[in-house]
Amino acid sequence: MSGEREIEVGYLARVEGEGAMYLKLDGDEVLDLEFRIFEPPRFFEAFLQGRRFSEAPDITARICGICPIAYQTSACNAMEVAAGARLVGGLRDLRRLIYCGEWIESHALHVFFLHAPDFLGYESAIAMAGEHPDRVATGLRLKKVGNGIMTLLGGREIHPINVRVGGFYRVPTRADLLALVPDLEWALEAAIETVDWVSSLPFPDFERDYEFVSLSHPDEYPIHEGRIVSNRGLDIGVDEWEEHFEESHVAWSNALHARRQPGGTAYHVGPMARYSLNFEKLTPRAGAAALAAGLEETCRNPFRSIVVRAVEIAFACEEALRLIDGYSMPDSPFIHAEPRSTVGHGASEAPRGLLYHRYTIDGEGLITDAHIVPPTSQNQLSIEDDLRAYVPGRAGLPDDRLQWELEQAIRCYDPCISCATHFLDLTVERQ
Repeated sequence: MSGEREIEVGYLARVEGEGAMYLKLDGDEVLDLEFRIFEPPRFFEAFLQGRRFSEAPDITARICGICPIAYQTSACNAMEVAAGARLVGGLRDLRRLIYCGEWIESHALHVFFLHAPDFLGYESAIAMAGEHPDRVATGLRLKKVGNGIMTLLGGREIHPINVRVGGFYRVPTRADLLALVPDLEWALEAAIETVDWVSSLPFPDFERDYEFVSLSHPDEYPIHEGRIVSNRGLDIGVDEWEEHFEESHVAWSNALHARRQPGGTAYHVGPMARYSLNFEKLTPRAGAAALAAGLEETCRNPFRSIVVRAVEIAFACEEALRLIDGYSMPDSPFIHAEPRSTVGHGASEAPRGLLYHRYTIDGEGLITDAHIVPPTSQNQLSIEDDLRAYVPGRAGLPDDRLQWELEQAIRCYDPCISCATHFLDLTVERQ
């Protein structure tokens, strides 16, 4: 197919939020490509200013209804650094456990409802349910298991209210946690089977030489703390993020684009980065399931990220069972944290990748400046680079098929713009 043509997707379906895609081709040459995020800015960083340090976890949790624990944890980490406080023992275990719940529910949502329909040829999970009811039922139950952990520890599953700087307002008894075990044992087996199922889906032969960036911890698969590392030699403290990364505005997106510095290059955060940089720290059954599914210790095919997410569901279930088994109820639900006039940096691994927070706090404990960098902001340039590399070999496809495959490539990242279920508005111009 020769000559110029344009593909414009007004609304991307099965992503959290309002985004679009524009592609202009001349034959198989990409003349222009934009991954557009047009959802209006919500100015969280601005209205955090003047609020007390202790309010940051509750305010930032409202940024995302799918991954509020990620925002709460990164905010708590930053404030606890500012206060010179550190969670240990049962409190640290509970923070990790509630994050396991979020990984389970968020990854289950993506695997079964947002991404699997692409591979099976359905426009939605509702359409998929007609021929695959058991798969959809498994996804719903897995999501419910994750939500149950968040409800018990967070007070509710959406925007939890029990998380605070220094710990929790209330902590569960051992009996409370043991009540979760039967569902988690079922979820672990279901997750292992899901790894096997999604590994059999048809994947394009497409690999990229990413710079992977994630947290890394010496003793455990990274969830709620660690240093920032990459497969190209980066190894820094969280407080050094702004020295090695930079955000900039582009005309076609209301979300900032983050780049590695020096050089201004793209990098990749999320499950593939975590997995590839920390494979050896997976729990035993999760690691074995990955290898049995044909994953190597490094995964560079973004379409196979659905398998990595299923592996992380298995990991989160296995890790949650370990944490519950070793739990001892702490003497107090929180440790005292009173920040000084200082700057606190915090990061954690949201289901979609590294989430960085930085707060400047004055002597009154008020926030004077805030900087929040979500995973999707960091992946935007990588998404566009993937699309530019993917198109040339497929430019001869009919517009509707090319559109389907490019949307699927975007959904590999599970971009979290905010929940949306729009159908597509497609405009094609040929010359």
